[in-house]
Amino acid sequence: MPDPGAHDPVVRDAAETESAFSHPVVPPDATAAYGDHPDQVIDFYAPRGNQERVPLVVVFHGGAWRQRYDRAHMTPFADFLARRGFAVANVEYRRGPGLPHQGTGTSQPDDRPPAGRWPETFDDVAAAMDALPALVTAAVPQADARRVVVTGHSAGGHLALWASSRHVLPEGSPWRLPQPPPLRGVVALAPIADLARAVELDVCGGAIVQLLGGEEHFAERRASADPAALLPTGIATAVVQGRTDLTVPYEVAEAYVDAAAKAGETVGLTVLPDVGHFPLIDPAADACAVVAEEIAQLAW
Repeated sequence: MPDPGAHDPVVRDAAETESAFSHPVVPPDATAAYGDHPDQVIDFYAPRGNQERVPLVVVFHGGAWRQRYDRAHMTPFADFLARRGFAVANVEYRRGPGLPHQGTGTSQPDDRPPAGRWPETFDDVAAAMDALPALVTAAVPQADARRVVVTGHSAGGHLALWASSRHVLPEGSPWRLPQPPPLRGVVALAPIADLARAVELDVCGGAIVQLLGGEEHFAERRASADPAALLPTGIATAVVQGRTDLTVPYEVAEAYVDAAAKAGETVGLTVLPDVGHFPLIDPAADACAVVAEEIAQLAW
């Protein structure tokens, strides 16, 4: 008998979410610190059954930059990529609840802690990427630090795009690189890629404004934090997006791709019909294999 909720987007979204979070946590093969804070760590996964030099995939987890969501829910995805022959670095970083100086002036419900930290979240992404070549050499000797693809899901997709655009940050930014990072490319999964458009759509219930420290700082800090404002990068970039995503709607990815085109850059956009937010990182979903193929096209 057909499932009566199969065509209900809310019912399907709940089922997709349950599936993605049903997998047990996969312990890493090694963990290394890139700073003194407990969250400044990277878990490494060696390619399964492969001792040859292989590309490295750097993974940033999502969760609206909120403290309650950590890298654990991305470990099945990291293991999935390792079983496809990649070396994988699953990055942790500091998240909300925020520090006193970044309050928005409004009370937060118990189930909506402030998101992100300014500048700590961005400090950590920059520091992790800078430390990675040395750390991965010791942790996973098979990893080829000359063949690196960065990926991330949702808020982690935002961070992946940001990590690839540090060379176009405003002059004087502490995170700015003098030249493009040595990446093969970026594959952003349902990314919060255009902060202004995402705020218009109320993506993640105020988390984006919280990430930048509140309404009073949003316009100023967006120039240093919004991937859609940091274009063109010259880095090969692909976005994978579920057409029925209720968490980060398709319109956010579309806005980023449009911004790139206006800046003279082509960003690949793969839209998966009848796919929501979490199948992109769910090893049990067909969409996850599509993601792995997108990564492989840039990495190998």
